Amino acid sequence: MARRLRFIGTNSGNNGCPTLYEDLDTGEVLVQGDAVADPDDVAQLRNVKPGEAFVTVPRVLLADFAPREVDRVPVMIGFDEFDGMFRTFEHTAWRLESRRRYQSDEETETYRRFALGEDAGWDLDDPWCASRREQSALGKRFERVRIMDSPPTVGQRYLLDNARRNSAVGEDIRSLWRSDADRLNLPDEDFWLFDSRVIARLHFDDADRMTGVELVTNPVEVVRACQIRDAAWHHAVPYDVFARRVPGVE
Repeated sequence: MARRLRFIGTNSGNNGCPTLYEDLDTGEVLVQGDAVADPDDVAQLRNVKPGEAFVTVPRVLLADFAPREVDRVPVMIGFDEFDGMFRTFEHTAWRLESRRRYQSDEETETYRRFALGEDAGWDLDDPWCASRREQSALGKRFERVRIMDSPPTVGQRYLLDNARRNSAVGEDIRSLWRSDADRLNLPDEDFWLFDSRVIARLHFDDADRMTGVELVTNPVEVVRACQIRDAAWHHAVPYDVFARRVPGVE
């Protein structure tokens, strides 16, 4: 079925190009302009998918006629797509962890052992560790700040022990007391920030089970996440230094 298009505007006089149109059913904007076909130009573009085309328009066209207000609908992605982001990001993956427990951790054999006071038995050759080592060898950075209660919950102590494994395969992990996080006005959120340009916000239910991943590219929210990262990273301390300040942690 053909799209129902509404003419938005043009600054090209009567020769028909460049122009903006709005899809009345989806709210999407169609751009009419001069096609970009030079292979050397296309080679500089990112994440080009089959069937995509590119046009050029004067900046003033967007300044004059591009929509200023939008109704943002949450964009949820599947877990497979989320997992793929850890292979396709370019330079930095940064995580804020603020929860007191994670149901997914409690379902593992390593957690069962840890909770019984035994060695967790981390396997540095499992697929997750192999992937982290592979990406780290490419020069990519994996960083986390984990918010800790005083005293830490069992789940938080488990993650403090887990940091030994993660750091062994290339991650840089720091910890921060929740009282300090509150003083810094850090949010009670869990998210990954990829390349300082896209957020993967993690959603959880009341049982602390992850239920979905929301992809956020709104520049305002991305800048906020970068500010959160900078403050948290500045005040947090390396996990091994932090562990020595927690009674009962070796």
